[in-house]
Amino acid sequence: MEDRKQQDFDLVVIGGGAAGLMCAATAGEHGLRVLVLDSNEKLGRKLRITGKGRCNLTNNCDIKTLLANIPGDGRFLYSSLNAFSPRDTMDWFSERGLALKTERGNRVFPVSDRADDVAETLIRVCKGNGVVFRRAKARALHSENGAIKAVIAENGRINCRAAAVCTGGLSYPLTGSTGDGYRFARSFGHTVTELSASLVPLESDDDWCEQMQGFSLKNVELSAYEDDRLIYRELGEMLFTHFGVSGPLVLSASAHMKRFERCSYRLSIDLKPGLDDKKLDARLLRDFQTYGKRAFKNALDDLAGQSMIPVLVRLSGIDENKHANELTREERLRFLSLLKHFPVSIRGKRPVDEAVVTAGGVSLKEIDPRTMESKLIRGLFFAGEVLDLDAYTGGFNLQIAWTTGHAAGLAIAHREEEK
Repeated sequence: MEDRKQQDFDLVVIGGGAAGLMCAATAGEHGLRVLVLDSNEKLGRKLRITGKGRCNLTNNCDIKTLLANIPGDGRFLYSSLNAFSPRDTMDWFSERGLALKTERGNRVFPVSDRADDVAETLIRVCKGNGVVFRRAKARALHSENGAIKAVIAENGRINCRAAAVCTGGLSYPLTGSTGDGYRFARSFGHTVTELSASLVPLESDDDWCEQMQGFSLKNVELSAYEDDRLIYRELGEMLFTHFGVSGPLVLSASAHMKRFERCSYRLSIDLKPGLDDKKLDARLLRDFQTYGKRAFKNALDDLAGQSMIPVLVRLSGIDENKHANELTREERLRFLSLLKHFPVSIRGKRPVDEAVVTAGGVSLKEIDPRTMESKLIRGLFFAGEVLDLDAYTGGFNLQIAWTTGHAAGLAIAHREEEK
C-alpha cells in the first residue's frame, strides 16, 4: 500500500485515452503531480486501433474548416482551438519526435503508419514529466464545499486538487469506454444529453446490400436524405455489408441521422460523379455499340464491378438477355439514372458499441469553454468524447480530444501556478 504522501496529487486523470493522455502530458510538462487512472492493461487502447491501426490523428486544416466538420455546437471549441489548433497539434507531436505526413483529405498520420507510435509518444512525454500511471478503475469522485477533493478508486482514496474525466463515450466498450464518465457527471448534477451512435455503419432492408457484401466503391458521391431533404453529400469510399453499408462516406453520413423515431432516411449513390448526364449517355452509347452483340448483362464490365452488375441489371428492369445495341432510348436513360442515383434504403444505425464515436454527452452549457472546467463544481474537468461533441471522419474527433485535453491540463496547471 502506498503511503499518504504518494496518494496526494495535484491532478487525477480518469481515463488514459487520447484526451486523458494529452491532459496529463500538458499538466505534467508544467510540473504538476499527475496520476492517470485507467482500467486497461495497455494505455491508449482505443487510440491504438483508430484509422485501422494507422491513427488519423488530426486534419491539416484551419479552425474554420474544423468547426464546419462538427455537426453540433462546434462554436464551443472556438477559444480552446485558438489556443491549440490542428497546426499546434502537429507541432506538438513533431517537436516530441513523432514524424507526421498529410494525405488525401488533409488527413494527418504518423509517417510510420503506426497508431501505437502516437500512443507511445504521449506516454513517453508523460513519464518524462513524472506522471504516474495506475491500472485501476475509478468508482466515484468526492467533493467538499463545492470542490473536488478526491477520487475513490477500487484500491482506495486518492486525494487531489482537481480531477479530469476523460473516460470516452459508449463506443468500443471493450477498450474501456463503458459510460462511467456520464455517471460521474450526473452525480454532481450535470446534464447528459441523449446518447446515440455516431460515425457508425447503417442497416438496410435492401437485399442487394447483402448480395454485394464485401464489395467496395471508390470515387463515388454519396447523398443522404432525411424525409427527402438532402442532409449530406460527399465524394469518397464506401462498402456493402451483410447488414447494409459501411465505409468512410457512410460513417460520416450517419452523423447527420439523429431522428429515426420520426424521420425516414435513404441514400443515393452517384457511381459516375465525374460524368454529367450528357457525357454519361455518350459513354453508354459507345459501350453498347462496342459490345452490341453481347447480352445486356455481359455488356457492363467497363461500367461496374462484377459484384454489382447483377444488381444493376435487376434494378434497371431491362431484359438481361437483350442485346446491348437493341436497348431503347428509354431503357438507356433509365439505366443512366440508376448509375447516377443508385438507391439504398436505411432502417437504422448499427449498435453504439460498433460506432467510432458517441453522439451526445455532458452538456456544453455547464462547461467553461476556455478551461473545460465544470460550472457546477470547482476542480472537476471534462475532456474528449465524454462531452457533447462529435465530428465527421478525417481526424476531427481526435482533434477535439487533443484540444479539450490540452485546455483542461493547461487550466489546471495555471491554477496551481497562481497558488
